[in-house]
Amino acid sequence: MASIISEDIRFHLKTKTGDIGRYVILPGDPDRVPKIAALLDDAQLIAQNREYTTYTGYLDGVKVSVCSTGIGGASAAIAVEELIMCGADTFIRVGTSGGMDLKVFGGDIVVASAAIRSEGTSYEYLPDHYPAVADFEVMRALKEAGDELSTDKDGDRCHVGVVHSKDNFYGEIDPNTTGVAHKLSDAWDMYVKCGCLTSEMEAAAIFSVAQCRGVRAGAVLTALWNVERTKLKLPDFNCESSERAIRCAVNAIRKLIRQDER
Repeated sequence: MASIISEDIRFHLKTKTGDIGRYVILPGDPDRVPKIAALLDDAQLIAQNREYTTYTGYLDGVKVSVCSTGIGGASAAIAVEELIMCGADTFIRVGTSGGMDLKVFGGDIVVASAAIRSEGTSYEYLPDHYPAVADFEVMRALKEAGDELSTDKDGDRCHVGVVHSKDNFYGEIDPNTTGVAHKLSDAWDMYVKCGCLTSEMEAAAIFSVAQCRGVRAGAVLTALWNVERTKLKLPDFNCESSERAIRCAVNAIRKLIRQDER
């Protein structure tokens, strides 16, 4: 029987070998892709299908791509798998999140060192008790780039640490609307107690695919607001811009390019 999977064009992304750079920035939102691509030289639309929009351009003369992943771990894993098939080996997720640790304010950026696996996709790549961790070189480049773009002011800091990845966005907002309210609330409280910085939806899956496939991945997240500060009626900011996280990712790739050329 004929396969629906072509060796020439990737089934979901509609990209092929040669279209994609070694380095890829992964926003969730397709509308964010052309905005990021505008920071590259000679960026061109490569393909657009479902939640996946892909551009490729150049940074310092090196081919770099931007590809949206959609929302959640399953669609993000598909993107990373097919980008690897096209020759990519270094990935940086750029996303938004809700702060958890009280030191994180809306507007701060968070570089993920690892992700709590409160989603389902990672369990089809890694054993149950195996951690989903960022690549050290990517994480270091993101931290250096983040520090260069940050100050020691609330809403303008760069943090590094563990983040939380989940499948149920509204379960975070109001767990009492689910049939597993105590499970979600108790787990959340434990993660806060252990110093988890912020919550999002894709990092654990991206890290897990990268670890399984032997490539590099990292993530930088904008905290839109802090969930715990809101609960406690503490001062906070509402942030609507991912610009600093985007610039952090682009500058980190520049650092990785220089490092990899040595």
